[in-house]
Amino acid sequence: MPKYKIEAIDAAGNGFTDIVDATTEDEVNATLRSQGYLVTKIVLHKERKAAQKAKDNSGKTFSFGKVKPKLLRDFTRNLSILQDAGLPVLRSLTILMNQAKPGALRNSLIDVCNEIESGSSLSEAMAKSPKAFNRLYINMIKAGEAGGALEVILQRLAEFLERSEQLKAKIKSAMTYPVAVVFFACGILVFIMYFVIPQFEDIFKDFDIDLPLMTQWLIFLSHKTLEYFYLIPLIPFLIWLFIKTTTSFTYMRFGWHLFLLRIPIFGPLLEKTVVARTTRTLGTLVQSGVPILEAIHITRETANNGVFEKMYQQILEAIRDGDTIANPMKMYSRPSFHPACLFYFFIFLLGPIGALIYMMKMKNKILSDIVVNMVDVGEETGELDRMLYKVADVFDDEVAVYTEQLMSMIEPLLIMFLGIIVGGIVISLFLPMIKLIESLS
Repeated sequence: MPKYKIEAIDAAGNGFTDIVDATTEDEVNATLRSQGYLVTKIVLHKERKAAQKAKDNSGKTFSFGKVKPKLLRDFTRNLSILQDAGLPVLRSLTILMNQAKPGALRNSLIDVCNEIESGSSLSEAMAKSPKAFNRLYINMIKAGEAGGALEVILQRLAEFLERSEQLKAKIKSAMTYPVAVVFFACGILVFIMYFVIPQFEDIFKDFDIDLPLMTQWLIFLSHKTLEYFYLIPLIPFLIWLFIKTTTSFTYMRFGWHLFLLRIPIFGPLLEKTVVARTTRTLGTLVQSGVPILEAIHITRETANNGVFEKMYQQILEAIRDGDTIANPMKMYSRPSFHPACLFYFFIFLLGPIGALIYMMKMKNKILSDIVVNMVDVGEETGELDRMLYKVADVFDDEVAVYTEQLMSMIEPLLIMFLGIIVGGIVISLFLPMIKLIESLS
């Protein structure tokens, strides 16, 4: 049993120190208070502290970064199965810890097991391992412990993580093809500008002919490519650095996220994705028995989008004032004009054209009326969690359909775009060649 060094004051105001045996600090505090003492300081005894530290670090390996979502999902599913089989929590965690590969998850499970052995609950132990377990995870575990249905909560958590991973996979599959095509197209264009165009330019100089404007512009681009070729790999990095730097400020971060939601083609996909994720998160928390204010607060933190974070914060404040969820959700689902968003549209979408697009989309809602109405019905009938799940399922399906439509639309658009670029290069090169052949004949 751990030993604690305490400093306390008795009823007469006399101070004293002692070393006592107890399972946790709370137990020490409660025992001394019941005896009429006021505890001023509690620390783990040095000998115990050194031994505990050596034990806590045993079996750990070097790792960096957070636990991968796939590993956390599999761990949650396996833990729910072991709990459903009736095994004690510590035994279940020990089994999964021994099965885990060296890394961040195994290190976190070692810490969790040590904390539970010291008398902490599962939620308290997991709260001390933020690399593996976020606030959503911890609060659901806490709700499961309070309600005596930990295996049910773990099953819901596993299903939630699986649906989240499926949604991410859909988004990645939608983005992989266009990104790959654009990447290879840029590589081919750079090759043409660097190696092919200079050869034609030498031919045109030898015959001393007047070049059309298109050809002159193409040669100018070729010269700039030769002159600043070392900057080409830096361009994506500089764009990323610009976005990272500007969005480090809260105001600009909100504008960037609003820009992403308003951007044509990809904006609706992102919007549906965030709606599906946040409503499923909120529904899972409500169904698990987490208080509504805490559930909305956690949903806001896990939204990963400044626009939705602000909306959920406004909903949270309205509920504290006695309002429902549906009313502020409807009221704050239409973001107002934001100069930072206009700035990003101007920078990334051809200046005035981008600004015009933003002004046309400025009044669009980020939540459709069907979402607000289903939440309203859920509050009236007392089945808010079920309605939120339905909203999430509907938007998951919409994401799948929109992804397929996007893929079928992007492919011909990319082919047409590449055809215009390649056709322009061919025409620019062959117009002088035709003129040269005519002059020679």
